[in-house]
Amino acid sequence: MAKFMFLYRGGHEKMKEMSPEQMQQGVQAWMSWIQGGTDAGWLLDGGDGLNAEGQVVQSDLSVIDGPFAESKELVGGYSMVEAADLGAATELAKTSPMPAAGGTVEVRQLSGHTSD
Repeated sequence: MAKFMFLYRGGHEKMKEMSPEQMQQGVQAWMSWIQGGTDAGWLLDGGDGLNAEGQVVQSDLSVIDGPFAESKELVGGYSMVEAADLGAATELAKTSPMPAAGGTVEVRQLSGHTSD
């Protein structure tokens, strides 16, 4: 089995249009997805959401305040999962609430992180 990181981007644009009830349903969908993955054993770390503010260290070692210029590219959260291969990890990512929220899930294998 290999370890993968899911990077969540976007989805926050829809939040401006959501009622409090819809927001609560979204939170519940995430909680259920995380609990299901934890119970099934493929979700290793549900990750926490990331604050919108941050800093970026550039190649010349100067530091600028983040996030990046394109807010749709902002990484809003992450998870770590275990799956047989990239295809299986991608299928797990499809089950997350992020695509339904209008966001994306980037699936990346962690180099050198495989288990027997």
